[in-house]
Amino acid sequence: MTDPDDTEFEPDPERVAALRETADEIRGDSSERKQLANILYRTSDLYDEHEDTSPEEIVRNVKFILEVTERGGLDR
Repeated sequence: MTDPDDTEFEPDPERVAALRETADEIRGDSSERKQLANILYRTSDLYDEHEDTSPEEIVRNVKFILEVTERGGLDR
């Protein structure tokens, strides 16, 4: 029996490309733009057949990105 949640994120190269292209367009000099681009890129991993991730892992990763930014970066 398959988990119905698994079928939501079947490999979709077109979706991966669209999310990553959007991330590249959004990325800019501001930290907010970089954060958003990173979130989109990480989200695209859900549909990349070469990546092994889950929505839960992405949420944890996004929270970490935001916490690091709030602290002023990794160097602190």
